[in-house]
Amino acid sequence: MNICKRILPSRLSYSHALASYKASFSFFHSSPDTSIQVHSEEQEVVIALGSNVGNRLNNFNEALTQMKKSGLQITRHACLYETEPAYVTDQPLFLNSAIRATTKLGPHELLSVLKKIEKEMGRTKGIRYGPRPIDLDILFYGKYKIKSETLTVPHERIFERPFVMAPLVDLLGSDVDHDTVLHWHSFSKKGGIFESWEELGGESLIGKDGLRRVLPISNWLWDWSKKTSVMGILNLTPDSFSDGGKFESIADAMSHVQTMISQGVDIIDLGAQSTRPMASRISVAQELDRLIPVLERILKLPEMEGKLISVDTFYSEVALEAVKKGAHIVNDVSGGTMDSDMLNVMGKLNVPYVVMHMRGDPHTMQNVENVKYDDVCKEVGDELYERVRIAELHGVPAWRIVLDPGIGFSKNTEGNLEILMGLKRIREEIGRKSLGGSRVPLLIGPSRKRFLGEICGRVSGVERDPGTVAAVTCGVLGGANIVRVHNVGDNVDAVKLCDSLLDQVGR
Repeated sequence: MNICKRILPSRLSYSHALASYKASFSFFHSSPDTSIQVHSEEQEVVIALGSNVGNRLNNFNEALTQMKKSGLQITRHACLYETEPAYVTDQPLFLNSAIRATTKLGPHELLSVLKKIEKEMGRTKGIRYGPRPIDLDILFYGKYKIKSETLTVPHERIFERPFVMAPLVDLLGSDVDHDTVLHWHSFSKKGGIFESWEELGGESLIGKDGLRRVLPISNWLWDWSKKTSVMGILNLTPDSFSDGGKFESIADAMSHVQTMISQGVDIIDLGAQSTRPMASRISVAQELDRLIPVLERILKLPEMEGKLISVDTFYSEVALEAVKKGAHIVNDVSGGTMDSDMLNVMGKLNVPYVVMHMRGDPHTMQNVENVKYDDVCKEVGDELYERVRIAELHGVPAWRIVLDPGIGFSKNTEGNLEILMGLKRIREEIGRKSLGGSRVPLLIGPSRKRFLGEICGRVSGVERDPGTVAAVTCGVLGGANIVRVHNVGDNVDAVKLCDSLLDQVGR
């Protein structure tokens, strides 16, 4: 079988590219190739994952680890889906996802590797479509169409299964800029993968009919489409711009936590290092000295049942120690740029990772060059995608990522307003390259920021709470899933109203 390559213009429109491709390369749909065994050339592959026996998430993590050890370089992860079983319905719910990877293994070698992983993880033959600790299927192998006694590629039932199609679509971008990906589209009888997905019901299926997009957090799966979460800020620093020095003592910090809990907070965000403009950086040891005693005390509160703790840090050592002590989320204002080991650590911690957009660092983020944008929503989207791409290469799957466009960080007042009004646009820009990346939870943090003071004429941070409520309302109605605030009570009420409005129109 000849392998023909064609250079595509960057980001061709999907329909135009696919039509042109099918016209020029229709011979690829001729007789199946059964002779492919080994390639020296790297091939891009798509592998689906499923599990409904034992600790499903641990099964996924172990399978990914074993695939990497076997010679696959994982480049992209789909979101995570909890799904109703198909065909044999009397069995537990599944987790489903998919990955893109590159490998020099031939298709049958790859199949053998995957079957070996399944067997080592406890999968037996059992009944077809029955319960299994792990299920690994090759959906695509390069541009090849393969049909042998042991392997059919593309997988023969891809286009009839929503629990396969949803993760597959996540692995693509709405723009076509890759020849192999365009070839995958050509296998669909409906005109392309996106058309096949829409034929099944597309995004309208998510959240119903047994197909939930979820993010694993603590010991549960969070469906962030149902309710906006409120993250309450607890600054353990003497120099934060709004409430520096108020909660330096453990007693004061604990009192504030209990107040936030009584007001309906969902997540407590602990910060022991100020990231206000021009803030002095403290050491890892100093940050841990401030953070850990308070973290340990909070975790002992009976009222924390059902609540989560996030740690606001850009130090990998702080993130590692905090998670060991019981923190559930790592919130990194630098998106992995201020500590070269952060992404390696996050790839192993298996907790959600908030990736925020910022140019420079707290000392340079408001420099003229860092607040200059030609199109702030496009550029923030592009730069966030790049951080997601790098995080995934370090082993942080998309199903553990939360994105934050970084309101107040390397933006001026006009830029902050454009972001608040353009959250959907930011998602769309990310989705041009990664639809999965565009579908993760979105966090915003406008609370008491300087731009609110400039607009409302409020010098003091605490005077900016009404402006914060307005900004939060705008953000939630525009697509934010988590809001990070100082004043929990007022913003919980604002979020409840926004959620009711969104429920009224069907989100």
